[in-house]
Amino acid sequence: MIQTLKDAPVDTSTVDENTPWFRKINLGENKYKNTLGAVALLVGTGSLGMIWMYTLRSVRFLILNKGGRHLTFVTYTPFGKNRIMKVPIENVCCKEDRKLAKVQLPLKVKNTAMHYMVDMRGEFKNPLLFDSTAGLSRKW
Repeated sequence: MIQTLKDAPVDTSTVDENTPWFRKINLGENKYKNTLGAVALLVGTGSLGMIWMYTLRSVRFLILNKGGRHLTFVTYTPFGKNRIMKVPIENVCCKEDRKLAKVQLPLKVKNTAMHYMVDMRGEFKNPLLFDSTAGLSRKW
């Protein structure tokens, strides 16, 4: 599509100080075509990366394992499979109270860059158990 931009030289006789900036440039010149292509590539790649990271951090299931010492995070992946991560419960910190969270509940796992997000529209099978295990705010 970028290659179909035609060379349309600007008529300098009709350009004055009130003419908008986009009427003063020729988008068919190679420098503008290449710049538009590079910007489109960067914006597309950046958007894909952000969407991918959001998908990896969205919690599908949060399971308290037998014995109560570990949590299992089951998250989505971009291609529809599940990603499973077993974490010691002392390495999980809830950043907001479950009753105060409106849309998402952020959970921080120690030594990870981002927060895992639990959707508040989901179902909490045992809210008291969640509040006393994964829902605690811990200091590291």
